Amino acid sequence: MDQIRHQSSRQQLGSGVEVHHSFSSKPPAGYNDYHEKMTTYVAVLSGPAASIDPEVTARIYRVIEADEQESVFKYVDTASSRARIDAVTKRLDTSKVAIVGLGGSGSYILDLLAKTPIKEIHLFDGDVFLQHNAFRSPGAPSLDELRTRRKKVAHFEELYSRMRNGVVAHENYVDASNVDEFAGMDFVFLCIDRGSARALISAKLEEYKVPFIDVGMGVQQSDGGFLVGILRVTTSTVKNRAHFKSRASLADRDGNNENEYDQNIQIADLNALNAALAVIKWKKLCGFYLDLENEHHATYTIDGNILSNEDLA
Repeated sequence: MDQIRHQSSRQQLGSGVEVHHSFSSKPPAGYNDYHEKMTTYVAVLSGPAASIDPEVTARIYRVIEADEQESVFKYVDTASSRARIDAVTKRLDTSKVAIVGLGGSGSYILDLLAKTPIKEIHLFDGDVFLQHNAFRSPGAPSLDELRTRRKKVAHFEELYSRMRNGVVAHENYVDASNVDEFAGMDFVFLCIDRGSARALISAKLEEYKVPFIDVGMGVQQSDGGFLVGILRVTTSTVKNRAHFKSRASLADRDGNNENEYDQNIQIADLNALNAALAVIKWKKLCGFYLDLENEHHATYTIDGNILSNEDLA
């Protein structure tokens, strides 16, 4: 590569680094920045090697730890920088978001939120993480993990604390004694099936002027043995709250009250889809995604693959 040869001599650069050759390939107008300079040199030097073996690369993908003072993550979010959307991702940098209920959709909401720069993600659930939960939530818990019979929030706090800081577990159900903890939240996701709990929490969130999203699904088995149903994502913000009571059940189920969103059949893929729709809506509210309709109630019908928007603000 004589065209870039500069000089050949033995030089000690310090700390045990010794070089024998130097090179230069500066264009007439120079480089726009250091990044352009270095990537150009990488291409010039690795090109001849790649012509012999296309599998060789100068990229080693070294794991880069994050600065605890600057990031909630334990390693740098290279996905955003790689896609050049760091500035947009910063719009998701809120202080406190809560998830109430980690049984199915709530656990997938956590999986998606954990990859955003929210400073604190608060988990509320008093249930134990049991065997059936392993089949409708993210991850692959071992037999030993299931045998510990930990609370769901403790299980997921440990799982996602491997990746980030700020996951806070509350090993209790939400009731009148602790609902005031939501007063300081920026946003809340409700993933519960008890109507009375939904009524209590939603009323307090409205009082505290906290926006929230409530998710639900109703899945039944048809006469032909197929599963049919509807997923629901209902958003409540300061600008639009009037629709909520007509869209989400605020009463507990009994023998005469079978709301279509309150059936107990849950499937992992439907939980994941319900969670994804909810998180996408939250990201729209944050300005991450463009929102042309600003719907506050959306349903997905399984058999017809139909996504409907209602209650436009």
